[in-house]
Amino acid sequence: MGSFAKHVILTHANLNSRRIRSSSDEHHRTSPSPATASARISRRPTVMSTVALLASAMLEARRPPPPAQAESWGTRSFILEKYFSPGLSPEDAVARIRQTTEGLRDMRHMLDTMSWRYVMFYIRLKSAYLDADLKNAMATLPEGRRRAYIKAANEVVENMSELDHYVRSPKVYESYVYYEKTLESLDALVALLV
Repeated sequence: MGSFAKHVILTHANLNSRRIRSSSDEHHRTSPSPATASARISRRPTVMSTVALLASAMLEARRPPPPAQAESWGTRSFILEKYFSPGLSPEDAVARIRQTTEGLRDMRHMLDTMSWRYVMFYIRLKSAYLDADLKNAMATLPEGRRRAYIKAANEVVENMSELDHYVRSPKVYESYVYYEKTLESLDALVALLV
């Protein structure tokens, strides 16, 4: 309450001082100085060039990544891939599924040290990738193996969601159980993609 009253008093004092000055300085008023008018005009090219730069950067970000990068995709490019890149080719999707399998194997030390936050981030990131990759990779399979692939893909998605649930809780034993189940189901899925 005290700070509110202080601001009201200061504002009222400023208004009174302006009224006094404005009545005595009315005959001394002049038009705005040319410096302020030129500053307003010269700001327009700066703003327009900034807008043009941002637009060109957005168009540059929409280009698809070269196919050779499919092997080295990591966490930093998730936003770029999710929102600005088109879907992967089926061969690149298969390569990223294999890379996800290897990445989950390397995640074992994070489970051992109970780094739940990092495990949860990694699982959610990889499950977001797998959502699109499993659909794209199905195009490489012949019609006869698609039913088994769909069953294995559903099992992978179910195990990863259960792993995410138990890591979030965090329940240690169940996390290890679903970690192993996820690895087994991913191995079965990769075996179908060969």
